[in-house]
Amino acid sequence: MLSEPIFRREGETFVPTGHARGPWDDSQQHGGAPGGLLAREIERVEPDGMQVVRLTYEFLTAVPLVPLTVSTQVVKPGRRFQLVEAELAVADGPTIVRARAVRLRRGEVTVPEIAAVPGVDSLPVEIDPLSAPPGGFLPQSDATEGFHITGMEIRVASGGVHTPGPGTAWMRPARNLVDEEPASPLARVAMAADFGNGVSASMDFRTALFINTDLSIHLTRAPADEWVLIDSVTTIDPIGVGLASSRLYDRAGTLGMSHQSLLVDTR
Repeated sequence: MLSEPIFRREGETFVPTGHARGPWDDSQQHGGAPGGLLAREIERVEPDGMQVVRLTYEFLTAVPLVPLTVSTQVVKPGRRFQLVEAELAVADGPTIVRARAVRLRRGEVTVPEIAAVPGVDSLPVEIDPLSAPPGGFLPQSDATEGFHITGMEIRVASGGVHTPGPGTAWMRPARNLVDEEPASPLARVAMAADFGNGVSASMDFRTALFINTDLSIHLTRAPADEWVLIDSVTTIDPIGVGLASSRLYDRAGTLGMSHQSLLVDTR
C-alpha cells in the first residue's frame, strides 16, 4: 500500500486527501471514495452474524474535498433482516450522501447445484489481474492526484476506459482508506462499483458529462479478495439520462451486480 491514505481522521471528521478527487471537477470527490467510507461505517454498526446483501447510495450533490462527518443508525433491527442507514455530511453542514444497507443473517442451508453462486469458472476474463495491462483514467486537468489516478489500481481486461463501449477491469485500492486502515472487502466492492460508468463510457470525457446520481449494489456472497472485477455496459437515451450496469466478481467467482443512474449532458 502507498503511504498517504484516501482519508485522514481528525477528531470526529474525515478529511479527504487529493487521492479522493474525481474526474469531473478538481474540487470534488470521486463517488467511490465516499462510497468506501460509508460502507466502512455501515459495517461497524452491530455487525455480528449479519451479511450486507444490498448497498444503495444517493448522491444528493457533488461531494466536496472538505472535512466530512458520518452518522449511522439501525432503522430496522432484527435477528434475520436489518436495515442500516448512513449519512455523509459536510462538517457543520448539510447531508450530501445517503446510504442504506440491507443485512441478512448468516446461516447454513443446503443449496441445489442449479442455484449455487457461480464460482471461478464464471469469470469473463483471465483470473490473474496482473496479466491485464494498467489502464487508469487519464487526468482531465493539471491534478496529479485523484481516486481514479492514484487512489485505485486499475487493470483493464477488455475494452478500455478511454475506448467507447463496454469494458471490463480489475480494481483494488492503491492505498489505505482511512489513516493506516486498509479498505474492508465490502468497502473495496463499493469503491470499484462506482467506476461502472467510466469503464463502460459511451461518450468522450472531454466533451460530455455522464455523472451517476446513485449507486445500487446487490451481493450474492461476501467478498473474499482484494481484487474486484467489474464488467460494465452503459446505455443512454437522447433525453439525457443513462444507466450503467456492472456484473461484479472477485477471483473466487461471481459477487453480484451494480447499477448507476446517469445524468448525461455536454460540457
